[in-house]
Amino acid sequence: MIEIRIHPQSFDIDYEMKRIQESSSSGAMVSFLGSVRDIQSKNSLKNLEIEHYPKMAHKVLNETAKYAFEKWKLSRCLIIHRYGKLKINDPIVLIVTQSDHRKEAFKANEYIIDFLKINAPFWKKENTSKDSYWVSQKP
Repeated sequence: MIEIRIHPQSFDIDYEMKRIQESSSSGAMVSFLGSVRDIQSKNSLKNLEIEHYPKMAHKVLNETAKYAFEKWKLSRCLIIHRYGKLKINDPIVLIVTQSDHRKEAFKANEYIIDFLKINAPFWKKENTSKDSYWVSQKP
């Protein structure tokens, strides 16, 4: 089963993990949680604004999950991605992959976040104490 959610609301990682674990008998579950971080050296980050192209974002996330689902024989794949104005330490993305074996769950999870980081149509704008600027996507 593949589940994709893109919304501005926060999410509860404990709830999501428990919900997936209770609905499947697969032995391995791997999660990745990406959060807003302040890596500014001169100006402190006030917030991060994430914008996206809704139809394309859902399509890219779904196609990425489908590929990983088939290649690594997953039993479940959940991707939650937020947009809007987020504060430091707010969760941005949650990826949960579940399979019978840990290696497949780890490989699928890593593939998904690496692919999305570069290819998903989400744009980040950092608002600092001095200015605002769009963040370039890095491989």
